[in-house]
Amino acid sequence: MNRPIQRVGMAVIVLVLLLVANLTWVQVLHAPALRASEYNKRSQIDTYSRQRGLILDAEGNVLAETVPSTGQFKYQRRYPAQPVQAYATVTGYYGPHFGAGYGIESAENAFLNGTDDRLFTQNFVDMFAGRDPRGGNVQTTIVPGLQTAAYDALRGGSCNGPCRGAVVAMEPSTGKILAMVSTPSYDPNLMATEDYTAAEASWNRLKTEPSPLRNRAISELYRPGSTFKVVTAATALRAGLKSDVRLTSAATFPLPGSSNSLPNDGNPPRACPGASGGTVTLAQAFEYSCNTAFAQLVTQKLPGDPFDEFTDTALGFGVGENPPGIPLSVAKSAIGDLDGDRAALAQSSIGERDVKLTVLQNAVNAATVAAGGVRMRPYLVDRLQSADLGTVAATTPSELNRPLTAEDAAVLTRMMVASEQSGRDAQAGIASKTGTTDPNETGSAYAWYIAFRPGANIAVAVMVENGTGGSQAYGGLIAAPIGRTVLNASTGGNR
Repeated sequence: MNRPIQRVGMAVIVLVLLLVANLTWVQVLHAPALRASEYNKRSQIDTYSRQRGLILDAEGNVLAETVPSTGQFKYQRRYPAQPVQAYATVTGYYGPHFGAGYGIESAENAFLNGTDDRLFTQNFVDMFAGRDPRGGNVQTTIVPGLQTAAYDALRGGSCNGPCRGAVVAMEPSTGKILAMVSTPSYDPNLMATEDYTAAEASWNRLKTEPSPLRNRAISELYRPGSTFKVVTAATALRAGLKSDVRLTSAATFPLPGSSNSLPNDGNPPRACPGASGGTVTLAQAFEYSCNTAFAQLVTQKLPGDPFDEFTDTALGFGVGENPPGIPLSVAKSAIGDLDGDRAALAQSSIGERDVKLTVLQNAVNAATVAAGGVRMRPYLVDRLQSADLGTVAATTPSELNRPLTAEDAAVLTRMMVASEQSGRDAQAGIASKTGTTDPNETGSAYAWYIAFRPGANIAVAVMVENGTGGSQAYGGLIAAPIGRTVLNASTGGNR
């Protein structure tokens, strides 16, 4: 064979091999991405030819459903609960142009659209029965009365413009998330439309800051301010100190190894109320939220290594661990790297410096005290059902750990009850702690309130970004009324 023919033959072989490789990549390796592409109309038509499962609240009310479409697809997603914006944080959205976004629609997408392996039996029976494929249902733990109460209270809060913040209510004995609200919110029906131009316009509005797509309850981290004194007080109790241990009542506390001082609240800083001989008890320091007393507590009073004591207690409450999904993804709360710096330890003891929590984590902190020192795994999905309403999976409450003994939790509860009673517009039967951080980018302080009703099986955390009053947007003035409204909306007792 002459050389030119050999060259042509080799070129043909190379081209055939390249063709085989390209077909393999397209049909095997890249096939899942192509099927999922928003430009794949066949995939869209297939997806919208099946009845997507329901999303339900704890009482069986429909939060998301699939209805017959009048457009190009067979079905369309609809969100009927009112006010619909109250539930967008939980449901997310699902539409033909932007897919499954956020919330349960995204986290449980495979189950809702019927492709989850756990629905194999249902799909097999449907195929032989000649029925269209159907998705499974997701029943959440959300209690509608609490969800709407939280949304209305947050939306109507005392804010500079529309309130930006979040509320989480939990059942301490089980970890059920009874309410989870983030504002500003949106109407997911606008993203479910078949009209691409309308859906795109809605998407562009949702991306504009402050974005309603940001779930401020679980995705954003905030300095918790004095609400973190719950964890710091727990550190002292775990170390064997009592609530009557004496601490400084001074208006300022010199930060170790620094020329700066840590002040109490007030301008100028004030000494802690109720002092005797220049000192107050830990219980008094907690009731009046005295920063200097807590700074001395962690830098001078803790036995053993104060850094280990503080970080171990925080980790016991879940601060610093990778949080489990609920099944929505949750940002990791942390206290930061203290690195043996006692000044940093003093500042962290009052929830400042590098301490950052989600609103959910602060609700877990309150719920752990309310549950007698037991930290339960938080969860948002109660059960998964087939389209025929058979239970496919149900969430069993699970204990994560016990950072506090029942006795220490009872002591901390009494301290939180006294803290509530020292605040403005206090209500009986509530254990709470407020928090106020330094002004943030909005010019307001982050206003916090965490609380529970002893014996009523509900705990709540509230955070508001843009309360009125600027740096004086105190947690007791801005966040506390919202939290009390949610607690009062609960009937109490076991659910």
